Amino acid sequence: MKKFKRMAPALTIVAVIGVSVGCANKTQDGALWGAGIGALAGQAIGGNTGGTLLGAAAGAIVGGAIGNNEDEKDKQKDQDND
Repeated sequence: MKKFKRMAPALTIVAVIGVSVGCANKTQDGALWGAGIGALAGQAIGGNTGGTLLGAAAGAIVGGAIGNNEDEKDKQKDQDND
Protein backbone atom coordinates (compact mmCIF):
# COMPACT_ATOMS: atom_id res chain seq x y z
CA MET A 1 0.00 0.00 0.00
CA LYS A 2 2.84 2.36 0.81
CA LYS A 3 4.38 1.82 -2.62
CA PHE A 4 1.03 2.49 -4.32
CA LYS A 5 0.72 5.83 -2.55
CA ARG A 6 4.17 6.79 -3.85
CA MET A 7 3.20 5.82 -7.39
CA ALA A 8 -0.18 7.62 -7.35
CA PRO A 9 0.99 10.82 -9.12
CA ALA A 10 2.66 8.85 -11.91
CA LEU A 11 -0.33 6.56 -12.32
CA THR A 12 -2.60 9.58 -12.54
CA ILE A 13 -0.52 11.05 -15.35
CA VAL A 14 -0.54 7.74 -17.22
CA ALA A 15 -4.32 7.50 -16.84
CA VAL A 16 -4.75 10.99 -18.32
CA ILE A 17 -2.51 10.03 -21.22
CA GLY A 18 -4.54 6.88 -21.82
CA VAL A 19 -7.72 8.92 -22.11
CA SER A 20 -6.04 11.44 -24.40
CA VAL A 21 -4.74 8.97 -26.98
CA GLY A 22 -5.93 9.71 -30.47
CA CYS A 23 -4.06 12.90 -31.18
CA ALA A 24 -3.88 14.52 -34.59
CA ASN A 25 -0.26 13.62 -35.31
CA LYS A 26 2.71 11.57 -34.19
CA THR A 27 4.34 14.57 -32.50
CA GLN A 28 1.45 14.86 -30.07
CA ASP A 29 1.21 11.09 -29.58
CA GLY A 30 4.95 10.89 -28.91
CA ALA A 31 4.81 13.73 -26.40
CA LEU A 32 1.93 12.11 -24.52
CA TRP A 33 3.48 8.66 -24.40
CA GLY A 34 6.86 10.13 -23.50
CA ALA A 35 5.32 12.09 -20.65
CA GLY A 36 3.67 8.96 -19.28
CA ILE A 37 6.76 6.82 -19.52
CA GLY A 38 8.91 9.64 -18.15
CA ALA A 39 6.54 10.13 -15.21
CA LEU A 40 6.76 6.47 -14.31
CA ALA A 41 10.54 6.49 -14.61
CA GLY A 42 10.83 9.71 -12.63
CA GLN A 43 8.69 8.30 -9.84
CA ALA A 44 10.63 5.06 -9.78
CA ILE A 45 13.97 6.87 -9.64
CA GLY A 46 13.15 9.87 -7.50
CA GLY A 47 10.28 8.50 -5.46
CA ASN A 48 8.67 11.93 -5.10
CA THR A 49 6.44 14.36 -6.97
CA GLY A 50 9.39 16.42 -8.20
CA GLY A 51 10.96 13.37 -9.82
CA THR A 52 7.65 12.46 -11.40
CA LEU A 53 7.18 15.93 -12.88
CA LEU A 54 10.76 16.14 -14.10
CA GLY A 55 10.47 12.73 -15.72
CA ALA A 56 7.18 13.69 -17.36
CA ALA A 57 8.66 16.91 -18.76
CA ALA A 58 11.79 15.21 -20.08
CA GLY A 59 9.75 12.36 -21.54
CA ALA A 60 7.37 14.76 -23.26
CA ILE A 61 10.26 16.60 -24.88
CA VAL A 62 11.99 13.43 -26.07
CA GLY A 63 8.73 11.77 -27.17
CA GLY A 64 7.63 14.90 -29.01
CA ALA A 65 10.96 15.09 -30.82
CA ILE A 66 10.74 11.45 -31.88
CA GLY A 67 7.13 11.90 -33.01
CA ASN A 68 8.05 15.04 -34.93
CA ASN A 69 10.79 13.13 -36.71
CA GLU A 70 8.24 10.49 -37.71
CA ASP A 71 5.86 13.19 -38.97
CA GLU A 72 8.65 14.64 -41.09
CA LYS A 73 9.41 11.20 -42.56
CA ASP A 74 5.74 10.79 -43.45
CA LYS A 75 5.67 14.21 -45.14
CA GLN A 76 8.78 13.32 -47.13
CA LYS A 77 7.22 10.02 -48.25
CA ASP A 78 4.07 11.86 -49.34
CA GLN A 79 6.14 14.35 -51.35
CA ASP A 80 8.14 11.56 -52.97
CA ASN A 81 4.94 9.78 -54.01
CA ASP A 82 3.53 12.89 -55.71
